[in-house]
Amino acid sequence: MTRKTITATMPGVFYRRPDPEEEKYVQEGDHVEEGDVVGLIGVMKNFQEVEADAAGTVVELIAENEQEIEAGDELVAVETD
Repeated sequence: MTRKTITATMPGVFYRRPDPEEEKYVQEGDHVEEGDVVGLIGVMKNFQEVEADAAGTVVELIAENEQEIEAGDELVAVETD
């Protein structure tokens, strides 16, 4: 297995859940498929979905919820199948 890191494509604020009252997109140990949403990046009330670029198991949530991020920052680590 190979560890892949999902990185931010733009600066903004990283969100682990779609709404403060809802469940997180993913937790450590969750299986994701390519294209699954693992978080959001918010910039001036516009949101871009962050998607897994490979299938695998989430092994680390690197960025905290509501953390300010820069383009290229590591967000989520996935161990690929």
